[in-house]
Amino acid sequence: MKKNLLKLSGLALALAATIGMSGCASNGNTAATPDKPLEVAIAAGLPSVDVMHNGQKVSIQRNQKQDNTINPDFAKTSRKCPPFCIQPGVLAPGVKTIGELEVIHYLKKMSDGDTSIMVVDSRTPDWVEKGTIPGAINIPWDKLNIGKSDPITVQEILEKHFGVKNQDGFNMFDNAKTVVMFCNGQWCGQSPTNIKGLLKIGYPAEKIKWYRGGMQEWEALGLTTVKPAK
Repeated sequence: MKKNLLKLSGLALALAATIGMSGCASNGNTAATPDKPLEVAIAAGLPSVDVMHNGQKVSIQRNQKQDNTINPDFAKTSRKCPPFCIQPGVLAPGVKTIGELEVIHYLKKMSDGDTSIMVVDSRTPDWVEKGTIPGAINIPWDKLNIGKSDPITVQEILEKHFGVKNQDGFNMFDNAKTVVMFCNGQWCGQSPTNIKGLLKIGYPAEKIKWYRGGMQEWEALGLTTVKPAK
């Protein structure tokens, strides 16, 4: 446990050293300045992080109102199971389960031009309308539901978004992207369904990261969300 905490602290400090103080605020939050730092930081030494979302810079930070409560859309605790059953902590061998600091780390790398990474919001558009993580790309789970979705659509997603090449009818994963996938939270089976499908067709497990907490945990921590442009 101590080792994990040290690892997360190190990640936060490394991000802070790379990013510095952010000057762009979002969702009505207050921007940090050198003489007035944010009272609610993401982590020690990490006040906020600037990422790109649809060509616009967005500052990921926590809500500065210390009496803020969770978005009602994500406050429900109980849903019928199945299908809304609690997911395990480890989804599949080789697939790493990650938390918010790691997601932010990948988002920052993407925004800095690393094209080998993609953060994927697996939810359907009606849920994305309620808000998503800045920098994430929406690929609805029902379009990437391998074995059940239209095979042509699946192949287009693999080639266009995930960097998978098709050669003589076989998928080649040599240059496949590292995909960070999430949906609504620990009870949501959308990104897990897509991850299991990718594994079945040979997608390298080490190139798949799963943000288990998803939007429910992101919202619970008061982190910045964005909505699609109207």
